[in-house]
Amino acid sequence: MHHYMVWAPDYTDEGALGRRMAIRPKHFVGVNKVIKQGVLKAAGGLLTPESEDADPQDRKFVGSALIYEAKSLEEARRLVEADVYWNENVWDKEKLVILPILMATTLPERPDTTQPTPED
Repeated sequence: MHHYMVWAPDYTDEGALGRRMAIRPKHFVGVNKVIKQGVLKAAGGLLTPESEDADPQDRKFVGSALIYEAKSLEEARRLVEADVYWNENVWDKEKLVILPILMATTLPERPDTTQPTPED
């Protein structure tokens, strides 16, 4: 198995942040399933520097960073393309980057979910 780093910038059109926030709960349902399978090793939303200390409702997201464990780059891409953020046009498909990453540190064997959903 290999690790793949995903840089998934959001689209920058006027409705991009609204799309992200509207489907965010559905995104967490899918992400939590992949975390429980042990495939998604680390992930998070990327913020504007001005949003770092903002209250949760005032945060401005600009993308996502993820680390997947997969057999191949193609499998990692399939995992990305299965995410609702890909399918609902939150992530900019032309700017998204997936690269193999040689880890210099260890990753949790199975990270915990950070955003519980009714399915959890």
